[in-house]
Amino acid sequence: MREDNHSEFSTVADDFFVNLNLQTTLALPSARETVLLFCEAVQKEFRGMTSFYRRDSGEYVLEGDQESGNYQWMELQSQRLASGFFNPQTTGEAYRFHSWLLDRSVYYLGTSGLDVECLDVVFGFNLDYRGNRDAVAAQALLEGSPLAALIGEGAHKPIEFEPSLVVALEEDCYLQARLSLETRCSSYQVRMGAYDEEPISVYFTVRQYPRPGKVLNLKDAFARQCEVGEDLLRRVVVPNVVSPIAAAIATAD
Repeated sequence: MREDNHSEFSTVADDFFVNLNLQTTLALPSARETVLLFCEAVQKEFRGMTSFYRRDSGEYVLEGDQESGNYQWMELQSQRLASGFFNPQTTGEAYRFHSWLLDRSVYYLGTSGLDVECLDVVFGFNLDYRGNRDAVAAQALLEGSPLAALIGEGAHKPIEFEPSLVVALEEDCYLQARLSLETRCSSYQVRMGAYDEEPISVYFTVRQYPRPGKVLNLKDAFARQCEVGEDLLRRVVVPNVVSPIAAAIATAD
């Protein structure tokens, strides 16, 4: 895993974040003592994570101060351990946080490579814009393509442009990448011309599935996913998706 400063990513977006999702086959422990011991261990290591609560839907959450703009969070669901680092100083800082959680989850939650449904590393970018976010994203990504012809027809306005693409990164298809957009716009906002100041989010997820006949090594898989993800961000996602959207926002009326 690289230790480079993430400024190359944050300069093209208002926010940059790195998330982790560990999906298990069996249910994770939910006993009060087990959950508290794990969360206390996390809080002692990452002092800023002081807010602990349980949602009505049953998930346990431990997180830092969201108002600070730079914080960590962790969520424990029935069959899922998720965590995130919002605006880390370096990508290496985010990787160390997630790696620590994966390592300690073995001892506190009993996670095992034998019990993994999939492991996700998610890189995310938020680009703030008050306006038709679907139109801006479509302009940035469809210009010059055959699909752009539909938008150019008279008063046609994009009201839902959230493409998603999954590709296999290896021949056996057990390592995959998903690129997706979320615009947070609606036909009502377009019709009324009244828009919230929400971001266009670009998500790039590198997912590892266990291979038949092999027990997934979480530490090795996570390191490889981070390496592969960063490489594709630099060569493909940032120059061809994130930067064009940022440029379209900068020139929008």
